[in-house]
Amino acid sequence: QVQLVESGGGSVQAGGSLRLSCAASGRSTSNYAVGWFRQTPGKEREFVATIERLGGSTRYADSVKGRFTISRDNPKNTVYLQMVSLEPEDSAVYYCAASGLLLPTVVSAYNYWGQGTQVTVSS
Repeated sequence: QVQLVESGGGSVQAGGSLRLSCAASGRSTSNYAVGWFRQTPGKEREFVATIERLGGSTRYADSVKGRFTISRDNPKNTVYLQMVSLEPEDSAVYYCAASGLLLPTVVSAYNYWGQGTQVTVSS
């Protein structure tokens, strides 16, 4: 079992930056790929980024490539999502999740989820 807790969300103006953190407890996160997803009211949860268990490979949604960077610190059991050049369209609840697969991009591939953190970007 893995418990995940997101933090770092908040309100920023367009063009600003935020860094989200996903802290894990229970089994070590080095056993899992960790992904970030986001969701707005009335829409399905969408893939943002994922990083394989040792941090050597990453994958991003086209909408965030070049602006978001996912990284991990396995000794600290923490995964980060650095977000720069934020746009109002990035506003959502952001979730981190853990998967036993390599670099999954679909919700159904993730077994453990955090409770989410709100990101609001104003124009």
